[in-house]
Order: sequence, then C-alpha cells, then structure tokens
Amino acid sequence: MIPAAAAAAAAARHVDVAILGGGLAGLTLAIQLKRQEPGITVTVLERRAHPVREAAFKVGESTVEIGAHYFADVLGLRAHLDAAQIRKFGFRFFFSEGREDFDRTLELGVSELLPTPSWQIDRGRFENFLGQHARELGVEFLDGAVVRGFDIEENDAPHTVRYDHDASARQLTARWLVDASGRAGMVKRKRGLAESNDHDVNAVWWRVDGFIKPDDWSDDPAWRARCTPPERWRSTNHLCGPGYWFWMIPLASGAHSLGVVCDARAHPLETMNTHAKAMDWLRKHQPRLARELDRTQPAVQDFLFLKDFSYSCKQVFSGDRWALTGEAGLFLDPFYSPGSDFIAIGNTYICDLIAKDRAGLSFAPFAQLYQQLYFAFYENTLSLYQDQYPLFGDAQVMPVKVIWDYTFYWALLAQLYFAGRQCDIATLGRTRAAFQRGGVLNVHVQALLREWGRRNAEAGETVDIATNNMLDQSRIPWFREMNRALNDTLDADAFVERIHASVRRMEALAAEVLARARVAHPGIGGDALEAALGEAARASGESLEARWYQAA
Repeated sequence: MIPAAAAAAAAARHVDVAILGGGLAGLTLAIQLKRQEPGITVTVLERRAHPVREAAFKVGESTVEIGAHYFADVLGLRAHLDAAQIRKFGFRFFFSEGREDFDRTLELGVSELLPTPSWQIDRGRFENFLGQHARELGVEFLDGAVVRGFDIEENDAPHTVRYDHDASARQLTARWLVDASGRAGMVKRKRGLAESNDHDVNAVWWRVDGFIKPDDWSDDPAWRARCTPPERWRSTNHLCGPGYWFWMIPLASGAHSLGVVCDARAHPLETMNTHAKAMDWLRKHQPRLARELDRTQPAVQDFLFLKDFSYSCKQVFSGDRWALTGEAGLFLDPFYSPGSDFIAIGNTYICDLIAKDRAGLSFAPFAQLYQQLYFAFYENTLSLYQDQYPLFGDAQVMPVKVIWDYTFYWALLAQLYFAGRQCDIATLGRTRAAFQRGGVLNVHVQALLREWGRRNAEAGETVDIATNNMLDQSRIPWFREMNRALNDTLDADAFVERIHASVRRMEALAAEVLARARVAHPGIGGDALEAALGEAARASGESLEARWYQAA
C-alpha cells in the first residue's frame, strides 16, 4: 500500500499562482491576475466555507477613492457595486462628544456627492460575489480548505502547499505563492517578518439589524435640508471626541456597522470590551446615538474587538516569487478607510511582478523597488494617524486636518494609482522629487496640527460648537476639482505636470494652515515648515474660505 503522504505527493498539481486566503485581498488578486492574463492558472485556498454570512462577517466596509476605483474599474465590478452595495455619501464628522443636541454640533462633510464615487461594502455579500466571479473567470477557488503547511523555495524551485479539502489531505506546487491570509499572517509568522509601528490603538465593533438614520434625529428643516438629498445615513459617519472616533456605516443587506476606534491611553479597551460596556461607554461619550439604540433595541448580530491592531512588516515582496497582500502584510488604521487602498496597490505590484516573470524578464530588482515604494506609501499614510488621536475632539483643528489629509491623498497617491502609473518607473523617476517634497510638507503640517491641538488643550480653548454650523467640503471649488480630476486621462508629460501642480497646491494650503494656526497662537510653528514653503506658496492662492472659521 502507498503511504498517505506519498500518495498526496504523487497527486500534487502544479499551478502558476497559489493564494493562501480567499478573503477580500486574495479573491481580488485572483480576479486581477485572470483579467491580466486569462491563461494563468490560479488556486485560492480559503478556510471559510462559502457562501459566508452577510453583514456580520468582517470590518473594512467603507471604501475611498483608490479602493473604489480598483473594485469598479481595474477589476470591472462597477455593475455589482451600483446594484448590490450602497453608494457612499462621503465622509462626515460630528464633534458631538457628550452631546444630546446632535443637530447643534459642528458638522463637517459634503452637502452633495463629489464626482468620484465610492461605496459602502457589505463584506459578506461582496466576498460571496467575488468567489463566484473568480470561479467564472477560471480561478480554482477552494473554500473550506485548511492550509496545513507550506515550503518556500529559492533558486527557481516551485513552492509546495499542503492542505485539507473535502476530508482529504492534498498538495500542490506553485511557481508563485501569495499570502492573503489576513491577520493569521502565515508567511509572516514562518519567516519572522512581523514588525510593530508604535501606533497603539484599539477597536470595538458590532453590527445591528436595520439602518440608523441621523437625519431623523432632528425636526429642524434647515438642518435636514443641508444635504441634497438629506441622506446622512449613507455617509461614513464619524462621531468624534478626544482620543477616539465612532463609526456608523450602513450595509446593503439591511444592517448598520457600529464601532469605536480609540487611543489606548485615552480609552482603555477594558472599558468597552463587551457589548454592555460599550453601550455604557456610548451613553457617556455619544449619548444621542446611545439613546437611539436604547429606544429601538435593534438585534445585535455580532460583537468583536481588536487590541493594538496596527502593525507593519519587514518584507512583502520577494525575488524568490512570494508575496504578502492585505492584512497578511501590514495594517494602518481604519480612519480614512485605507485598507482597500493598500490591497489595490499591493495587488497591482504583485500582478506586475508575476507578469514580468511570465514574460521571462528579470523581476527581482522590481520586487525590491516596489517594496520600497509600498513601504514609503505606508509610512506617509501612517503619519496621518500616529499621535494624532488627541486632535479628534478639537473642532477647530480637526476640520483643517481633514482638508489637508484629503488634499495630500488626492494630490499624490490617488493621482498615481488612478493614472495607472505606480509601476511606470520612468515617470516615477521624473516625479520623485515632487513626491518627496509632498511627503516632507505632510510631516511638517502634521507636526503643526499636533502642536496647535496641544496648545488649545493647554489653554483650555474650545470652539463654540453649539452653532448649528456645517463646514461643507463640496463648496470649496478647488477641493471638488481635485476629486473630479482623478478621472482625467493624462499622457506622461501631463501627469508629471499634474503632480508638480498638486505639490504647489499643497504648499499654498500649508501656508494658509500655518497662517490660521498663528491667528490662534502667535508664533506657533518652527522654522521647518517655513523653510519647506516656497515664496509662491506664501501668497496662498488656495483658500478654505472665511466661513470655515466662523465657529472659531
């Protein structure tokens, strides 16, 4: 009789790409690979049996421009998003710490949709669709498959994966091995690649039956009429306070996702790590939402939490034909919803490396270069969050920060991805100085914002937020145009000019932010930001408009 292990080895199949994990990152990578080259053989091994449960499945439900563009246009899934998910009404922020009079708090958001769309994603519904679509494209998607072990080889030898499926031990070999196993991080653990990032934050979340509609929390017709139509519930709503933000995200299956993300020093996880504790916390910090939940008593679908959820990784791409994508590699912070963005960026780099390999090109140097770029994008984005949570309850500084952060995102990284130039080495070389300049500006502005918030706190200064005021991002002409311009088709020369123009816009805005901060605190901001600003920027041609500061 042939031993079981020998029989499994003899039956091993060979594929071009084996993907460990069939969640959002793994399935979108498989679809992208098949769209890039229909003849490629791809096997996805997913532990969960499909179909999975809708709504109460995973977080990461809000998309922003890069991730939305990836799903809709790069993967060609716009029809599903429009028909089966919820079009997002932008980000929205309420500085409502401890407030019952929700409609009298300062509101930051858009009164009408911006030109470039994004969606709220029911992760269960979406991943069920992705699994089915991947199979239709010819991907071997094995749900209910448990990976038992794998060997990563060097020197052009195929990798080996051992797994259980349909109650039997199986094995395959693959030229490329991609870890998309999420926080399980199988390759990361095996190769000792885990790395901390000193961003100490926790999260608690749950899903409830039915939609929660803040528009119904007020009878004030003027307040309700600020949005066209009055559908704040479709936004990713942030209820903000010192050291935390609370999310409200509607899901197409008829549920609402609720969660709090907080600085561990300001709001210890032990104060909210059960549903009862979380509701007590909510009654203290966001009483209007708590009163709505107490009144309606919606069924709770799940309750989960994560401690110290943000992390980095030492390596994500290898010249030995393995890679990590999604949360199997690194994770930032759910504020501004960058998770799908980094899946889009990482998967696109992986697809390019595999395409180069299959074309017989030398791809190992590109693996190293792409990793440097990926980590640079990660570090620049991390600066938006790290040590910034104390600002979240500051209704004077936080609106300025949100505008700056969006501008930084749309000016550089989003432009690069929408233009399809993240692997265009020649064009990246021509824009390298501009990207570096933008990154330096962002570091200095983030430091200025932190100092501004700290001085406000030390002086006991607060903005009078009982003003029934809305800071409307869609009424800033240049801001709206930046969002629209993401969809422009540009040749290489026009793209290079666009990046340089975007950095000039960042300089102008940084100069105005510095000037505004010095109105509040004369002398704030050191020489570093001054030195980073050009003479042209000091004239400040990009105004936030005076009404943004009426509440100050």
